[in-house]
Amino acid sequence: MSPGAEDLPVCIVGAGPAGLAAARALRRLGIAYEQFERHRDVGGIWDLENPGTPMYRSAHFISSRRQSGFFDYPMPDHYPDYPGHRQILEYARAFARDHGLYAAIRFGRAVEQAEPVDDGSWRVRLADGETRRYRALICASGSNWHPYLPRHPGDFAGEIRHSVSYRDPEEFRGRRVLVIGAGNSGCDIACDAAANAEAAFISLRRGYHFIPKHIFGIPADEFAERGPKLPMWLEQRLFGWMLRLMVGRLSRFGLPEPDHRIFESHPILNSQLLHYLQHGDIAARGDVAGFEGGEVVFRDGRRERIDLVLYATGYQWRIPYVPESCFDWDGGRPQLYLTAFSARTRNLFGLGYLETNSSAYTLFDHIAQLIANHLDDQVRRPDRAAAFTQQIREDRTPLHNGLRFVDSPRHKAYIEIAAYKRHIEHLRRQMGWPALVPGYFAALRA
Repeated sequence: MSPGAEDLPVCIVGAGPAGLAAARALRRLGIAYEQFERHRDVGGIWDLENPGTPMYRSAHFISSRRQSGFFDYPMPDHYPDYPGHRQILEYARAFARDHGLYAAIRFGRAVEQAEPVDDGSWRVRLADGETRRYRALICASGSNWHPYLPRHPGDFAGEIRHSVSYRDPEEFRGRRVLVIGAGNSGCDIACDAAANAEAAFISLRRGYHFIPKHIFGIPADEFAERGPKLPMWLEQRLFGWMLRLMVGRLSRFGLPEPDHRIFESHPILNSQLLHYLQHGDIAARGDVAGFEGGEVVFRDGRRERIDLVLYATGYQWRIPYVPESCFDWDGGRPQLYLTAFSARTRNLFGLGYLETNSSAYTLFDHIAQLIANHLDDQVRRPDRAAAFTQQIREDRTPLHNGLRFVDSPRHKAYIEIAAYKRHIEHLRRQMGWPALVPGYFAALRA
């Protein structure tokens, strides 16, 4: 980096939860930054008024209140075990206010292009044509904005949409609805269809493990956190046995049995879908073969007359304002060291581009702290910064804890949370960076 470039501020793109975590980490270390948010307020996808959000009115967190939230900033005690989207949005905005983050956010300003410059800095062009320079770029613009819509053969007489357009259960009234896809959002939306549509169906290509949201009256992730730390192979066996005891064989409800062991794919945290399947309010179907007029034809030969096909088939991960060549990509996922550091391009970071078996917000804080400490070292301890840059290029420690994840694009950026936390704690100690401890951010709230 050329002399003087280290005096430039850092650019953060996005003011959703990941962007807010990045901003707090930089502000705590006194690192100058500017943050750009194309919408009019913070909150990212949790704001139903944010154009393009995939949020819907019945959406709730799939991790529980006590296990979620930003570090040292718990969700309010009056929140339910699994808060709804309005409460999450309220919480994110309170977090930004209480930590003084609003002042550095430029609302209504979209980043159109960001590219590295020969002197080591970044040139950022905004949608209005203004260009600014920064010493680093943190991409925190989210991964759920570009829907993936597969195509099935045949002509369909009904309506086809992606779930990104879905908002309200009233959309299903008087209609025969097929939801394709069984991620957590797909299962939530299928439950809305089960309760409101004339007839409801869900199509699954493979079987999944369904984890109840409460186990013995305790939120599932809280139950897991309270339990003893066991080897992964033993945890898989015990948890798989407990699920079989509590839920039974999923084939009883017309669902395919999982083709993988527990934790080898993102589990479905949903108690309602099994309830609706048990009561006949929704029916499970296999993979779709194609369309014929007003009917959907399934690979097993069955047919159903359908009015609305809703694809809950996930999202393409894009960072459209950065040249693709700045990242290494695999399966449509940016391959980032510790899910955050580009090994290809200096001072290019991503926050929120990961999949894991854990709640995200506290994890965002730990990742943001790594980024902030590295940026601080570049100015105060350049030798240590150089050592970590070498680590970014060379360290390939596996972060799967012995699990064999399902071979799918979604799992190209998947980490097992226990292995991840162990590794970043090892690196933190190795680099001599401070730990996140209660009170670490207290000065920002004074």
